[in-house]
Amino acid sequence: MTDSNIVIRGAREHNLKNINISIPRDTLTVITGVSGSGKSSLAFDTIFAEGQRRYVESLSAYARQFLGRMEKPDVDHIEGLSPSISIDQKGVSKNPRSTVGTVTEIYDYLRLLFSRAGRPHCHNCGRPVQRQTIQQIVDSILKWDEGTRLQILAPMITHMKGEHVQVFETARRDGFVRVRIDGDTRELAEELKLAKTKWHNIEVVVDRIIVREDTDRGRLTESVETALRLAGGNLIASKLGTGKKGDDEDVVYSEHFACVHCDISIAELEPRNFSFNTPFGACPTCTGLGFKLEVDPDLVIQDQSLSLNNGAITPWALSGTNSPWYHSTLESLSQHFGFSMDMPIREMDVEHLSVILYGTAGSKLEVSHQTQKGKVYSWNTAFDGVIPNMERRHVDTESDSVREDIARYMTQRACATCGGARLKPEVLAVTVLGMNVMEVTGQSVENALRWVEACRTGVWPGEGEHDGDAEDPLSSREQSIATQILKEVEARLGFLSRVGLDYLTLNRAAATLSGGEGQRIRLATQIGSGLMGVLYVCDEPSVGLHPADNDRLIGTLQNLRDVGNTVLIVEHDEAVMRAADHIVDMGPGAGQFGGNVVVEGPIEAVLESEESLTGAYLSGRKSIPVPKKRRKGNGNEIAIIGARANNLKNVSVAIPLGTLTCVTGVSGSGKSTLVNEILSKKLSQHFYRSKDRPGEHDEVLGLEHVDKVINIDQSAIGRTPRSNPATYTGVFTNIRDIFASMPESKARGYKAGRFSFNVKGGRCEACSGAGYVQIEMQFLPDVTVPCEICLGARYNREALEIKFKGKSIAEVLDMTVSEAAVVFENIPSISNKMKTLTDVGLGYVHLGQPATTLSGGEAQRIKLASELSKRSTGKTVYILDEPTTGLSFDDAAKLMIVLHRLVDAGNSIILIEHHLDLIKNADWILEMGPLAGERGGQVIAEGTPEFVASVKKSSTGQYLAEMNGITPSAKAAGTTKARKFNTSVNGSARDEITLPDRPAAYANGASKSRRNTGRYRRRRRGAPAAQ
Repeated sequence: MTDSNIVIRGAREHNLKNINISIPRDTLTVITGVSGSGKSSLAFDTIFAEGQRRYVESLSAYARQFLGRMEKPDVDHIEGLSPSISIDQKGVSKNPRSTVGTVTEIYDYLRLLFSRAGRPHCHNCGRPVQRQTIQQIVDSILKWDEGTRLQILAPMITHMKGEHVQVFETARRDGFVRVRIDGDTRELAEELKLAKTKWHNIEVVVDRIIVREDTDRGRLTESVETALRLAGGNLIASKLGTGKKGDDEDVVYSEHFACVHCDISIAELEPRNFSFNTPFGACPTCTGLGFKLEVDPDLVIQDQSLSLNNGAITPWALSGTNSPWYHSTLESLSQHFGFSMDMPIREMDVEHLSVILYGTAGSKLEVSHQTQKGKVYSWNTAFDGVIPNMERRHVDTESDSVREDIARYMTQRACATCGGARLKPEVLAVTVLGMNVMEVTGQSVENALRWVEACRTGVWPGEGEHDGDAEDPLSSREQSIATQILKEVEARLGFLSRVGLDYLTLNRAAATLSGGEGQRIRLATQIGSGLMGVLYVCDEPSVGLHPADNDRLIGTLQNLRDVGNTVLIVEHDEAVMRAADHIVDMGPGAGQFGGNVVVEGPIEAVLESEESLTGAYLSGRKSIPVPKKRRKGNGNEIAIIGARANNLKNVSVAIPLGTLTCVTGVSGSGKSTLVNEILSKKLSQHFYRSKDRPGEHDEVLGLEHVDKVINIDQSAIGRTPRSNPATYTGVFTNIRDIFASMPESKARGYKAGRFSFNVKGGRCEACSGAGYVQIEMQFLPDVTVPCEICLGARYNREALEIKFKGKSIAEVLDMTVSEAAVVFENIPSISNKMKTLTDVGLGYVHLGQPATTLSGGEAQRIKLASELSKRSTGKTVYILDEPTTGLSFDDAAKLMIVLHRLVDAGNSIILIEHHLDLIKNADWILEMGPLAGERGGQVIAEGTPEFVASVKKSSTGQYLAEMNGITPSAKAAGTTKARKFNTSVNGSARDEITLPDRPAAYANGASKSRRNTGRYRRRRRGAPAAQ
């Protein structure tokens, strides 16, 4: 075999049937097939895993211990492998500090740009910050209050680990007597030993002075000169004992930057000052997160029609009324401030509500409480308010249940100090072209490219938010500093734009990216690396891309191939398949019926293959049918009014209930914001008291027509191998009950727990019910072997002796769904669920198959089958975000059957989807657009697929019009005009009031505890009040 192929012999990983295959190198190869046919097992678990393992094995034994052990795939032989890089959909960080800018390293270059070419301003007055001369520093110090005791310090070490012995030696040699170490002043004569592994700040004490009229100006000038010389242009003047808690107050002076008007100095700017992940740049209140967790007044008072006596304060109410202690407190407040306890919240004065929610701001009132025995106690105290009280208890409590209970009323809100900007005010005052670093990252990739061009030329190119001459253009000196940085930033922004992500803002949290977006970001960084001779393995990079955006992605993948790489893609998208050089179709079925190569070769070979399901759909021999009739719905609707979150432009839309509604549009047009950020979170908050705050909108109407919302995604049905389809669907409980009801079980006294492999009793204790034992092999990968005692059955001998229809519990778990449906045909609680699983195309899945081995599509269909087998109320809303991810044409056809069954039962389904076969099956389409990011966020058209296909401005309509079974018709139900809604509930205008905001005096978020203060002590009981 030539070196131009990757040759695989005897691949048996998971369900692969000992296959032999040859994949040409330096090509764009697509591996496709039905869900569960073995695509990922071949691409990721065999080819990529072996390429990665061989690279790691080439390292020394010492290096390998830090990388973890790589298991060898179950394959006889692979040759022609290159170093492998996996670009899957699981690599996006969920850390709230991770953003698009940090993941792509663009933010690192921006930090460098702003620290070297940024223009500092005073964060107090906005004036440009100037360098300070020694004379200005001396004059500033002498203006301090008479009698101020101060130390002139030279900062030698700032936030660095180490023992720093040399610093102390140099200071002693230069004749200095004292140093300040981490805030404590120490004598240099004593032995100073620092912890090597801790961060330290070390300043040499140059002089100690008291500010008076007769202060020796010459001595102070000399001390300032010495400190500036020692510390390279910086010094600290420390006022002794003038801080809020009696500690020292440091004032930083610099020969470099200071505002002489406000007497504010800032230290030399470094890239770390612009990082929200270090104490040097991060906002001290929110530690650089940009938000704080705080109690939400709208969750505390959920029903404004209730009075205080009727339990309007939800966390203080027990079964509709206030708990006695809190009731006494509220009564005392009502007597002191003169408001009624029986008045509905919506009719109360805002001032009174502010007192109830946020306290009396330190002023005291008399509080009386009557015990159950009738004894009355009174005392004078300040009331801290419902919300500060809950936030303090959230911090102080040692009880997890109390903390969880309070957390239900808390939401994330922008930090009051930085306004969500994450950085310190002095850092945000540094600008380039009149914009600070967070304003630059707040732009979309497209606008950031315009900003880079404006930095170079001083003129904003094209049309957008900014145009014409740029504010504060860079000087020639700044231009020369910025040239290389701007080149790197522009290159990375260009890669993001090329993979269809020009609508993303650089400050968007990485955790909010879809799997497809995260994968394309990683793809963009790989293009930037410029490597060649590498094997790239991608998992459905087209996920989340509208057909109109596919061309750019395909061009990017071909670019990776053209520079000398092999690109291997697991994919179902027709456009990507037609652009591929080589296609491998796995199948013919799923699970145990798959694992073979049905056909491989160019697209023509696949189209001609009679055995290939993929070829049948691509060639048109098979297709997903269009429904003969569109549902009109049940006459009710959910209306979202005034949606303004992210890029939405004050959108108001209605989603008809009792229909299959599809929300579509180009990538980044606002689909996920509308459905996931606003509608889904609002419904979850309404039905389940979720603490996730919905995106900005006016209101959502029609909630009375719904009784629950279920979000079905493709996440695994369990995180451990102990979870399986039987446990998830609940049939395992019924199966264990059946085995416990057998005469032999009753004779032995076995209960249902005896037949669980998770608890002691019936399980095999040698392997703890796992069925296998993992043997550690030091530097070699761990070896997994079947348990010697139970031989993989998971149960002990006694449990296996109990039989139902001749089958033991282990044999039942090893059955497929189809086999179990026959065995349990007379037991409706089991047979109904088995039938539903078979209907959704999962008859091949084993009942005891570990959840971790199920594909995303299989996990999703198991969830849908569980819903189908429940008794329908006909008022459920199901939300699915791109359910066709990982699904072949045939799987998508099976999914459509399930979705139609759910809607036929009276439920409502809202899909976010780009797959044209699902879109053409919808009863109602809602298209967002017209473009991505700031140029999107509007409703382009809403109506039936036939109507949307007739709208010329519709990107989706253009593709729908070309599909078989769709006849464009402008007379079909639908509209391109914005609807107007009557914002009323049950015929009466909404009269709820806006609850008062947190007073400025309160820091936002639960941060202050009374536990460690001297004033926190047990309250004494007061004398009984006069009767």
